Amino acid sequence: MTGLDLLVLGGGTAGLVSAVVAGGLGARVALVERDRTGGECLWTGCVPSKALIEAADLAQRMRRADRVGLTPVEPVVDLADVMAHVRAAQRTIAPHDAPERIRAAGAQVISDEVTFVGPRRVRLASDGRELTARCVLVAVGSEPAVPPVPGLADAGPLTSDTVWGLTTLPRRLLVLGGGPVGCELGQAFARLGSEVTLVERSPRLLAREDPEVGDLIAARLRDEGVDVRTGTELREITGQGPWRARVDGARPGRIDVDRVLVAGGRRPRTAGLGLRDAGVTLTDRGAIRVDTRMRTSAPGVYAAGDVTGVLPFTQVAAHQAATATLNALFLLPRHVRYLSMPYVVFTDPEVARVGLRASQARSRWGGRAVLTRLDLAEVDRAVAAGRTDGWASLVADPAGRLVGATVVAPSAGEVIGELAALIARRGRLTELYRTVHPYPTYALAAVDAVGEHLQRRLLTPTTRRLTRPLLGALRAAARTS
Repeated sequence: MTGLDLLVLGGGTAGLVSAVVAGGLGARVALVERDRTGGECLWTGCVPSKALIEAADLAQRMRRADRVGLTPVEPVVDLADVMAHVRAAQRTIAPHDAPERIRAAGAQVISDEVTFVGPRRVRLASDGRELTARCVLVAVGSEPAVPPVPGLADAGPLTSDTVWGLTTLPRRLLVLGGGPVGCELGQAFARLGSEVTLVERSPRLLAREDPEVGDLIAARLRDEGVDVRTGTELREITGQGPWRARVDGARPGRIDVDRVLVAGGRRPRTAGLGLRDAGVTLTDRGAIRVDTRMRTSAPGVYAAGDVTGVLPFTQVAAHQAATATLNALFLLPRHVRYLSMPYVVFTDPEVARVGLRASQARSRWGGRAVLTRLDLAEVDRAVAAGRTDGWASLVADPAGRLVGATVVAPSAGEVIGELAALIARRGRLTELYRTVHPYPTYALAAVDAVGEHLQRRLLTPTTRRLTRPLLGALRAAARTS
């Protein structure tokens, strides 16, 4: 097949966005997917995990109903029914990502596997046909990384790809990895009734966040019965099921478990694609190296999504793909800007972040960086809901422009979007404060944090010395009028 404007490899979020955008613009485009369209987000990531978390959250609220004056109830959990809810959510969303929608947008859909046989030329595995295109977008995603721990393979470890096949709740579950996936699924399974042990090599959970974020999430998990072991590494698994895991580090010992869930990260799915034949350079971790225009080292070849190894989140993949598609088709100089890209860890409380952390701002501007924060204990909505663990912290440059934010709160993911928009338009803290927000909401945590900062700056002895003469003059004028 020749004469294509764009060939898209992979039918996950990035590939779908690219094919629909290109087809809608009238380009000749074909998408090749080896499995089913929708990718990790629909089938093994965002959608199933959030459906599972919703069920787990309700179970936990039933247990802790006394927090709002109700009688606690221990829920009866049947994992098969919970997984049926997960699959129902997937079925409802699946048509949005189906081949029919892609074709309706004007793109061809080919179910096959490919390898590069030259620049912008691939061969189909099924019949050996070759496809060539003016531009190629590689969006083949990622896969779970399973560490080479002795005995782990014999234990049949679950991953974020395979855990959705469970129908019986593991009585004792070992979770390897304290990043977003490990924390989300570890908390969810604990709330559904598993005895969860979470092992993380780093000194704290969510290592890419500020230390206090990981500390708070660890404290919450421990409060809910999770055995959190940071600074600890799995060394060996023995037995025939149940299994015995030997760990070393801060809390060495042996742990008896029924199942193991590996949540220690993902690796780009670049093996076997023949990328070197296309002239595409990879990083040391096997990701495709791209610039901010999403170009690879090979002319006419672009990449987007998890395969780039940059911020593996659905919204990032979608934005990368849209940028890459327009650049590829029309030779535009559009760039992806990561500073204003938010993401959320869907633990309870949620952790939402965008832009710079406080430590990064201090490194860049020293004492001129503007840092402000408000704890949820001072937010009326949080007090009314009995959910005061968390805070909103904002980071601004010396000119007062917002450059970063972290929100740790229920519904933090709903709050962070406004802050990301403010960063994208290089807005100032005062702009956020001047916007009227509904009361009472968690969003007011960020607004009130700005208010406290402004009060510290404005309500000073110097300010009073300047305003007293003006007030005096106005009083005198009022008496004589």
